[in-house]
Amino acid sequence: MVSAPSGRLSRALSLVGAGLRKVRTLALATALVASVSALAALTWRLSEIRHDNGIIDALKAGDDVAVDPRTASGEVLMARSEFLLQRDRREEAQALLDASSSIADPKLRARLIGNHGNARIRDAIAAVERADNDKAIPLTRLAKDEYRLALRLDPDAWDIKYNFDVAMRIVRDFPGYEKDSEDVPPDAPKRLWTDLPGVPKGLP
Repeated sequence: MVSAPSGRLSRALSLVGAGLRKVRTLALATALVASVSALAALTWRLSEIRHDNGIIDALKAGDDVAVDPRTASGEVLMARSEFLLQRDRREEAQALLDASSSIADPKLRARLIGNHGNARIRDAIAAVERADNDKAIPLTRLAKDEYRLALRLDPDAWDIKYNFDVAMRIVRDFPGYEKDSEDVPPDAPKRLWTDLPGVPKGLP
């Protein structure tokens, strides 16, 4: 008669042990699935990085590698844009810029936009040197618009501020250019050049 409670206790402990083993097995299985998923995601990401680096290296080497702006990473779009701008393929570069809103990193997109502003300024300088004010003025205005947008994305980008200040001084002494005091960005370098007409040195 005394052994009955002991038997029930033994069976209860056995059931508890079995339940704990099932819980432990389930937890181990869940952890294993999570680990495999994380490893697969990491492997995929590393594969993407290697793929992107291959495209970037090819573009820097001068290979004309086409990219899809809808799926390309920001770094790839940046490299492709630089490739096109260096070869004066402005329309293709502009199309790439128009599709760059997918870039999540505001600093990277600011650099991309700033590079386009720099290319316009280089074209504007060439126009000034040819005394082609009709071309230099709108190019400079477009460059300033791009610098403003870039600075809204990355207000601390000193290089963009500097180049914006340069753009402000290129054609201001020529007929048809409207001076606008609102163009000067905050913290822009002050009085880098004199007020003499001409193209300032140290351009982007």
